[in-house]
Order: sequence, then C-alpha cells, then structure tokens
Amino acid sequence: MLVTLLAFENMGVSTAMPRMVSELRGDEMYAWPFLAFLAASVVATVLSGRFSDLRGPRPSLLVGPALFLVGLLVAGFAQDMTQLLLGRVLQGLGGGAQVVAVYVLIGLVYPENDRPAVFGLLASAWVVPSLVGPAVSGWLTEAVSWRWVFLGLAPLVLLGVLLLVPVLRNLPEHRPDPDRRKGLPLAALAAGAGVVGLSWAAQHPRGLNLVVGLVGLVVLVPALRVLLPKGTLRARPGLPVTILARALLAGSFFAAEAFIPLTLTSVHGYSAIASGIPLTLSAIGWSTAAWWQSRKPDIPRATLVRWGFVLNAVGIAGVTLIAPSWGPAWLTPLLWGIAGAGMGLAMSSLSVLTLAASSDVDRGFNSSALQISDMLGSALLVGLGGVLVTTFASAQAPTAAVVPFDLLMAGVAVLGAVLTRRLGRATLDD
Repeated sequence: MLVTLLAFENMGVSTAMPRMVSELRGDEMYAWPFLAFLAASVVATVLSGRFSDLRGPRPSLLVGPALFLVGLLVAGFAQDMTQLLLGRVLQGLGGGAQVVAVYVLIGLVYPENDRPAVFGLLASAWVVPSLVGPAVSGWLTEAVSWRWVFLGLAPLVLLGVLLLVPVLRNLPEHRPDPDRRKGLPLAALAAGAGVVGLSWAAQHPRGLNLVVGLVGLVVLVPALRVLLPKGTLRARPGLPVTILARALLAGSFFAAEAFIPLTLTSVHGYSAIASGIPLTLSAIGWSTAAWWQSRKPDIPRATLVRWGFVLNAVGIAGVTLIAPSWGPAWLTPLLWGIAGAGMGLAMSSLSVLTLAASSDVDRGFNSSALQISDMLGSALLVGLGGVLVTTFASAQAPTAAVVPFDLLMAGVAVLGAVLTRRLGRATLDD
C-alpha cells in the first residue's frame, strides 16, 4: 500500500506542477520541486541502507512513511515556494528511506525462491498509479485544487503505517553490521548535491550553469566510490556488475521515454492525452512481464536480465523510427510496450540477484547502492538528452537530437545485454 501511494504521488505531481508554481508565484523555480525531491531521495537512500544494516529495516519503515506523510501535509498547505520545497524535501527523505527498507525487509523475511514473486508484486504496485495517476491528478487540479494531490494521500499513508506496525513487531532479530563504513553520510550529501548540479545544468545548459554541472560531476564521482560496491564502474563480475546493470537499464529506458511525448506532440501533432498512451502500454507490459518472471523461478535470473536488455534495446531502437515526421507514429505504443516488458523482466531479476549476493549485515548497503545506481543512471542520461535537444534541436523540432540520442540509448541497452555474461557469478564471487 505504501509503495502504491508513493507511486501515485510520483505520477501525479508532474501533472499538477504547472498550477502549483503558478499559484505560488514560483515560475522561475519550476524545476526545483523535482530537484529537491531527487536530492533528498539520494541522501535518504544511503542513510536508510546504513541504518538498516545496523538496526534492521524497522526504524526506516517507521520513520520513512512518517516523513513522507509530513511532507504531504507541508506541501498541501504550502503558502509559498519555500514551504512547497520543504514539503518536497520531506517527501524525498521519506520515499528514499522506505524504498530501501522494503528491499531489506524482503531479504530478511522471504526465502530466495519467493523473492521473484514479491518483486513482481512491487512492480504491479506501480501499474494503477501509472494508468490513472496523471488523470486523477489533472482532475483534482482542475476541479478542486492541486493541494489535494498531496492532501488526498495523507490519510491513506497513515492507514498504511498503522497496518505495518504489527508486522514490524514480529520481524526476525537483526544481526548488526560489525564493519563501520566510513564517510557514508558525507558521501550521501555530496551525491545529492552532485545530482542537483548535473540536473540543473542539463535543464539549463548555458553560461555559468555548465560550471555548476561540472562542479556537480567533480563532487559526484568520489562520492560514488564510497556509495557503490568496489568495481562497479569497471563492471567487475558479481554484485558490482549487477549494480551497474541497473543504471544502464533504468537510464536507457527512462531517458528514451522522456522524449516520446515530446516527439509525438511536436512532430506528429498528437494531443497530450494521446501522447501518453505509449507510456500506459509500457506500464502494462512492465507489470505483465514482472508477473511472468515471478512464475518462472527455474529460469536463471541472469538470463531474464539479458532478455530484458534485448527487449529494451528493440523498443528504443524502434522508437527511433518515429522521430522523423514520416515515421510510423502509430507503432509507438507497441514498441514501448515491448520495452516495458523488458523492464519487467530485468528490473525484478536484478533486485533478486542483488539480495542473493547480500548477507544480513550488508543488505542495506547493497539495496541502497541499487537504488542510487537506478536514480543516477536515469538522471544523467535524461539530462544528456536534454542537453542534446537544447544544443542541436528544439522542443518544437526535436528530431535532429532525438534520433542520435535514441540510437545511443539502444547502444547502452546492448552494452547491458553483453555485460549480463558476468551476472551469473553474482552469488559465487561476492
């Protein structure tokens, strides 16, 4: 229930954001509510992983939803942009904390053979929000108030917490991590700041903003050496390549997806509603494939990840054809449904492989590394696409940038498929 509500908030905010910033007179700060949530999520993800290794998932599963709830209330009653940003920071802290703790909880409670089914259920928790979240958010914004995009979720989050409390009382006893990982809080703050700097520069690639992006990159790189398993950026077999694969998978998919509505509306004249249909088909494909992989525990997870990368590459390469005005835009829902199915196969399987390569004392660190890799891969590659569109094309005519960018993202997915050869030893090498 908590994951579903987090998904509703995630899917609905983008729809309501234009009205929010307009009423709060913050048009020049339009990007900051998104950046505040992202930076806070990065910090909370790291800290939640560390606390989970020290004390188990119970504290994060109580504090995380509580922070998310307070953030909903602060944002819902905000009278200016400062209060809205504070609410978004609290939501990011709460969301990041609880997602990592859920992963740790799954590793603690469920045997390995049951984990594919559990991650399939987590994937399905995003389906309904993906299908109706933007529409419900738009209706609330127009018919009632954008504030109810936040306030309407608050009672349900409270109910979710109340349902969770008796479960947490009966968790198995946790064995604390005896290894003190140094520098995690500072690295978490550096990563959050670095992501904000890079994202801001990608959205405004000119003048001093490029310097801000460069500083963000300089801060981010050493932080990743602390936050990710050793050898991740070198694709070392085992857990490191599993974490890297998550960045390549999420980054290539979400980066390509970010420019599908823009292409359909600007190049082919689709309405806003029609341009969102491929994203809906993608969510259905994702959930269906996640459910299917949960019914196939005997298929090696590395094989499913490889299939997922291949389907993702096919879908991304296919949507390259719709970027020109002569392209078959009607094929987009089918192509993006294929890419979504690839995500359903691979994302769940990468989560299973990560937990299989983890022990009781490092499950939190590894789960947070998986989430950090996911967020950074998406942020960096979506930002790269934004830079290419701004530099070599425009939002009104994006074809010149979208075609090479989609081909590049298809290449990233192919690279991920090649690297899956190193996934099979994840539980043996680490």
